[in-house]
Amino acid sequence: MNALDWFVLLGTMLGIAAYGTWRTRHTDHLDTYLKGSRDTGWLTIGVSVMATQASAITFLSIPGQGFESGLGFVQNYFGLPLALILVCAVFLPIYRRLGVYTAYEYLGRRFDAKTRLLGATLFLLQRGLASGVTIYAPAIILSTVLGWRVDFTIIGTGLLVIVYTVTGGSAAVSLTQKWQMTVIFAGMVTAFVVLVVKLPAGALEVAGTLGKLEAVDFSLSPDRRYTFWSGLLGGLFLSLSYFGTDQSQVQRYLGGASLREGRLGLVFNAILKIPMQFFILLLGALVFVFYQFEPAPVFFNQAEWRRHAEGADGAKFQAIEEKHTLLQAQRRTAARAWLDAQEGGDATVRASARTALVGVQEKIDAVRKEAKAALVAADPRAKTKDSDYVFITFILTQLPHGVIGLLVAVMFAAALGSKAGELNALGTTSTIDLWRQFRPLKAHDEARNVRNAKWFTAFWGLFAIGFALFARFSENLIEAINILGSLFYGVVLGLFLVAFFARRVGGTAVFYAAIVAQALVIVLYNVLSISYLWYNVIGCAACVVLALLLQWVLPAAAVRSGLQEGRAT
Repeated sequence: MNALDWFVLLGTMLGIAAYGTWRTRHTDHLDTYLKGSRDTGWLTIGVSVMATQASAITFLSIPGQGFESGLGFVQNYFGLPLALILVCAVFLPIYRRLGVYTAYEYLGRRFDAKTRLLGATLFLLQRGLASGVTIYAPAIILSTVLGWRVDFTIIGTGLLVIVYTVTGGSAAVSLTQKWQMTVIFAGMVTAFVVLVVKLPAGALEVAGTLGKLEAVDFSLSPDRRYTFWSGLLGGLFLSLSYFGTDQSQVQRYLGGASLREGRLGLVFNAILKIPMQFFILLLGALVFVFYQFEPAPVFFNQAEWRRHAEGADGAKFQAIEEKHTLLQAQRRTAARAWLDAQEGGDATVRASARTALVGVQEKIDAVRKEAKAALVAADPRAKTKDSDYVFITFILTQLPHGVIGLLVAVMFAAALGSKAGELNALGTTSTIDLWRQFRPLKAHDEARNVRNAKWFTAFWGLFAIGFALFARFSENLIEAINILGSLFYGVVLGLFLVAFFARRVGGTAVFYAAIVAQALVIVLYNVLSISYLWYNVIGCAACVVLALLLQWVLPAAAVRSGLQEGRAT
């Protein structure tokens, strides 16, 4: 990166953060701090909802998914539009009618205090850990760009987002996210245009030939990670829980000027989310095609590779690189021959060219596996999943200056936007559902209420920094987020479905049902090899069924007691 890149990057990020802090510097009422001014329009809500979900992981890992596995990951989002329609029809009207600060307040009113506390705790546990993953993603960027240690970059980016989130609360989050998403869209479109210009005519067909454009898999096998069915059903439950019960999203649309504005903001996401994810995956597939014609590193995490290549096993690593370089030359020749065959060759020539291209790609894949095995042999703790580094490597080595700064700013805009939404929600839930349950304050003590919310927001920011510093993530980052969510979201969704539709079930039955269901999900995750999306269905179904059974078998006195507690709360 040169001076122009740094000017674009720092000007964009510091400008947005300063703008949000300045505009919301006088936020001193709890309702405004936690919900915003309650006059937010549908477009700001829609963009804020999208920005909260679209972290830096989205723009690091999803292109990496497209590069490595093709477009199949888009199936994870097939259930999202229906889920958002259900949130508009069921969840949002109830929350607005009751005037709640958090989704878990509703559990307390419907059931009892312990069920409210359970729902809030499951959210805090899942989202608190996930926030550590989201702060880890931009650290990859800065460590790659600057050569800094990852732990320093984690601390720096974490503290930046803590400052403006603590200062301005929900209003600061919504204001900054709108501008962050503007930067994101501009940057991704720019990357797409640059890629298209750099690729030869017909290059996208190379991706299709090598299996990167297969977007839908109708397989019924439960161990296939991405299928139409797991995305439609498992994705429905995951999205329904995330958008309907996760406070980081609920808080975004509760700040709407009206029920209509909140609904329109969610419909905005229902329409745009799948096309946006498809577009980002397609960027990754285009990067894959680009490297069919241009040199690529044998391992995209070059800092990790060089650390071992310059060590005692340097000769071994050099031999792998030489083999990879030779095969890349063969791949370029095969790719150009395949394109020529598509233009003027007969069926036999096209088939022969395809076979040659697929064959050399398989050899390159084998060499990459050999490289990863060499890394593990040199250091058993080495992270061999390098797909998160693919897009940032392309940006830094292939794009013109200025554009590099813009696209690095995209990563940071996404990181800060999602992180701010998470911290705001964690602080709100801690204040409303935990602190005020045990240490109720007078309603007029606004200053102390806001001060507590700010302290909790700062605490969760520091917790996320700590988790990011000490945790190692073996999965692709976007998968790590979805796996973590799938382990908890199903049970939380089960709590709310029982609350909405099983009016005879009391707090005692659903409380113990949720605990057993959560334990079941964790056990099954450790013994089964199925797509993680199915755990959303399993957790939700187990919670609902067990709640109904427990309500039926519990002694009548306990049932009556649970129902009375729910009404009293």
